[in-house]
Amino acid sequence: MTGSLAATLVRPAMALTTLPAVGAQHAAWLLLAFPAFGAIVLLLGGKRTNAWGHLLGVAMALGAFVVGVLAFVQMLGYPASQRSRDLHLYSWIPVAHFQVSIGLLLDPLSICFVLLITGVGSLIHIYAIGYMSHDPERRRFFGYLNLFITAMLLLVLSDNYVGLYAGWEGVGLASYLLIGFWQYKPSAAVAAKKAFIANRVGDVGLSLAIMAMFATFGSVSFTGVFGAVGGASHGVTTAIGLLLLLGATGKSAQLPLQSWLLDAMEGPTPVSALIHAATMVTAGVYLIVRSAPIFNLAPDARLAVAIVGAVTLLFGAIIGCAKDDIKKALAGSTMSQIGYMMLAAGLGPIGYALAIAHLLAHGFFKAGLFLGAGSIKHSMNDEVDMRRFGGLATVMKITFVTFGFAYLAIIGIPPFSGFFTKDPIIDAAYSRGGVSGALLGTAALLGAGITAFYMTRIMLMTFTGKRRWEDAAHPHEVGPVMTSPMIILAIGSLGAGGFLMISNRLINFLAPVVGTPPLSHGFFTPLSFLSLALVVVGGALAWAMYGRREVPVTAPHGNPITVAARKDLYGDAFNESVLMRPGQWLARLSVFFDNRGVDGLVNTLAATLGGTSGRMRKVQTGFVRSYALSMLVGAVLLIGALLLVRL
Repeated sequence: MTGSLAATLVRPAMALTTLPAVGAQHAAWLLLAFPAFGAIVLLLGGKRTNAWGHLLGVAMALGAFVVGVLAFVQMLGYPASQRSRDLHLYSWIPVAHFQVSIGLLLDPLSICFVLLITGVGSLIHIYAIGYMSHDPERRRFFGYLNLFITAMLLLVLSDNYVGLYAGWEGVGLASYLLIGFWQYKPSAAVAAKKAFIANRVGDVGLSLAIMAMFATFGSVSFTGVFGAVGGASHGVTTAIGLLLLLGATGKSAQLPLQSWLLDAMEGPTPVSALIHAATMVTAGVYLIVRSAPIFNLAPDARLAVAIVGAVTLLFGAIIGCAKDDIKKALAGSTMSQIGYMMLAAGLGPIGYALAIAHLLAHGFFKAGLFLGAGSIKHSMNDEVDMRRFGGLATVMKITFVTFGFAYLAIIGIPPFSGFFTKDPIIDAAYSRGGVSGALLGTAALLGAGITAFYMTRIMLMTFTGKRRWEDAAHPHEVGPVMTSPMIILAIGSLGAGGFLMISNRLINFLAPVVGTPPLSHGFFTPLSFLSLALVVVGGALAWAMYGRREVPVTAPHGNPITVAARKDLYGDAFNESVLMRPGQWLARLSVFFDNRGVDGLVNTLAATLGGTSGRMRKVQTGFVRSYALSMLVGAVLLIGALLLVRL
């Protein structure tokens, strides 16, 4: 690749001139300070904060959201080329040539995430007031939520990869604490540990990528890396891109590091909503899009991103079809929807903004789905098995309507959000051309049909048909503190996608950062009609299987595909065989070598010296006559030896 072509590919992401912060942007540090203060007070204040801790947690999240809105409004007042602001806080690691500062980068990409994290995060905080009202550790729970928000904001606001990595690890810690919040349950403790370990595998990739950046470019700041990446070889950029992808697969639950996401449902439902809609699983997508200048110069790594996304979106959708646990079915859908975002990001400049658009719309309808599931669980004595639901539409009307809006959004029915954000990804995949474009587009198209099937299955098993709940259950609508966030999210599920995509609003907003060209076609294309046709087919098939027939209370055995889907398509078995077992064998081999090799050699030498000294010690009797005899024998032997030498 010539230098001029490399510069052309990198330039769009560097077009924004990074200027000092002004006005309200000077207070951007409050985005981190508010939730960090809440976490410190609630986690160190102890039981003294029990009475008002949840209110402080909500106030800190809302405070960060207000600061984010003010920064966004001020950003809109500047020309597109002047919307990137760098707020330097202090020098963190000033060691020789390794200079790392703590700085906040406010640009169109980071502000989108700020608004999503703080906006949807605040709604989840409010919802959690009611959901966790009877938990004696509610104050600690809100402290962890604030910590989660802080870490995610640090991740998306940092102006360098080391700061991003600090937030990355903070998100991992917060997720471990929240997934295992009810640690007295063995399943929750195991799920938290599984998420932590799986993400550590991906984190190795990100850490190695950062090391490679410093070794190659002499910098870990975004401006330093992106400014120098054009002079790197194709092999280096590809290697860094693949390492970044490994990190993204861990956080965003993409193959092969996806297995932790389904078990993460052991945490309280607000945690599930926060992880799936506004924080953790979106971090990988952010990493890929933020690193667009690197992937622009590494087409092989970019293709790997698209392939991982395409395979995962089918993988997650198939899993969602066979889950009877409503939260795990929705977790499969998250895996699938993040796959769409990764697929879009792997399409290059035409797909970066599409990935972010779907991510933002997904934040509304996925949070709505999880909060709806939490509302059902809360009123059904913690029951999550959809085979024991049925008929809930008549007793939980608000939940039914809000959940229904999110359902229509995720399957892509116009005018709901998913139609405006998912269908353009399918069209862009086919626009890639060639065999790869056809395969990627077909995978995305099939995913749309499967999504309609499993989401319609969830709706039918939960809200329609015969009531299958036990006599002890008395389902009822939850209180206003829980329904209010659900209603707001339902409105977002209806209008967010169209607002973002009509007239290319978001694409034009992000173009100076990611270099995305405007879309040249409308939304009602032949592919969109084909997608809608598959959605109708998927929904009709679900109706035939679950709407017209009585849902069995116990799960039938099913065919091999169904059995495989219930076992998460053997993702755990694969990871155990490929990652865990070889690690065990290597550890056992190391222990054997240490015991029999290193320790064996040392112990043998010690035993030899000990045995020899023990035998020689017997010569020392303490009797003079013995020593005299020894001297005599020695003298005779010496004289004899001398005589033999003379002869």
